[in-house]
Amino acid sequence: MKLFKKFLLIFLAVMIAFFLFLLWYQNNYSMDVVAPYVVNTPSFEKKLLIATQGSDFKNKVTSGIVDHFKADSVYIEVVDISTLPTINLEKYNALVIIHTWENWKPPISVQTFIEKHLEHSNKIVVLTTSGEGSYKMEGVDAITGESILVDAPLFVDKIIKRLNKILILKDK
Repeated sequence: MKLFKKFLLIFLAVMIAFFLFLLWYQNNYSMDVVAPYVVNTPSFEKKLLIATQGSDFKNKVTSGIVDHFKADSVYIEVVDISTLPTINLEKYNALVIIHTWENWKPPISVQTFIEKHLEHSNKIVVLTTSGEGSYKMEGVDAITGESILVDAPLFVDKIIKRLNKILILKDK
């Protein structure tokens, strides 16, 4: 009986340690919710939607894209990826989705949205970040990389090049 009690105590200690690790990981590495905002007037012909998650890296990429296009008569709307199910893609000329790879898959809102709008893939630009930097949804021409803050301008440039083709703006 003593062996069983020892085993049970060790098992419980491991489970508690694992639970504490999960809480720590969630607290340190979970993405923040992005407060929605708009730039410019919705009466502009060109409309860009950026659906993102909140982190220092993703915020820097988002602000780089917004700063680039805000002077080009482009209406820009920034929302959290959790609102993707409510988005009417027909209202926008281009959509940028910036998300992280979580638990070996994309967030469900991103995956569902992209699968639902495959016919509009020519106006969707996806940036997927992951620890390794190469994970992406199968069949999606995504830009991939690690969330390294000093590399954010490189990703901004890649996204802007794709958006310029979609929005038919001159290459800057």
